[in-house]
Amino acid sequence: MREIVLDIETTGLDPVNGDRVVEVGCIELINHLSTGEEFHVYINPERDMPSQAYEIHGLSGEFLSGHPVFSAVAEDFLTFIGSDPLIIHNAAFDIGFLNTELTACERPEIPEGRAIDTLALARSKFPGAPANLDALCRRFGIDLSAREKHGALLDSHLLAEVYLELIGGRQHGLGLGGGEAAVARGKEHAPFAGGEEESSARPSSARPPRPHAPSTEELAAHKEMLALLENPLWSQ
Repeated sequence: MREIVLDIETTGLDPVNGDRVVEVGCIELINHLSTGEEFHVYINPERDMPSQAYEIHGLSGEFLSGHPVFSAVAEDFLTFIGSDPLIIHNAAFDIGFLNTELTACERPEIPEGRAIDTLALARSKFPGAPANLDALCRRFGIDLSAREKHGALLDSHLLAEVYLELIGGRQHGLGLGGGEAAVARGKEHAPFAGGEEESSARPSSARPPRPHAPSTEELAAHKEMLALLENPLWSQ
């Protein structure tokens, strides 16, 4: 099962009022684990960088001016994410920004239903507890030492680890193999499907029962052992 963990950085909080995407980071998961395949771009927002946003991610307007605009990377981005589920923390925020950018360059929007929102998962699993990425990393013992500033690719890697913990860790329910249980877990955590696919579960085959009755030799050896014991329980 392929999933894409996605994060963005922006110039602010509201795309309707002119805020833009300045960084996109994605990593590929297969069966909830990273494959090492990544998509990462910095984007020229063609506008200034507010000081509040700069304090969060450290991306200056001068630095970003040397990078491509969103329309130049949109096709590569859409190709990488394909039609697979997207793992996003606060999905409505990221998808709202991305769809504003995609609409502006006449590309198809991303349906919000494609997203698995880890913020919603965390709030459901830990009601009333802090659910931001830093707090979840601390809860699960995930190393935050490299996160001096927000960064789309770094945060995607952290989110992939958080997501794995939120859905049960590396060993879901001690299920050691594939089969029906593994297929059921995949369906439970993948609300979006790009199309109809056949189940990959292998059909189980019944095994004949193993004989458990003792052999003649085993019975004789047991009788010899009892003769060495005083008032053995097995003889009563």
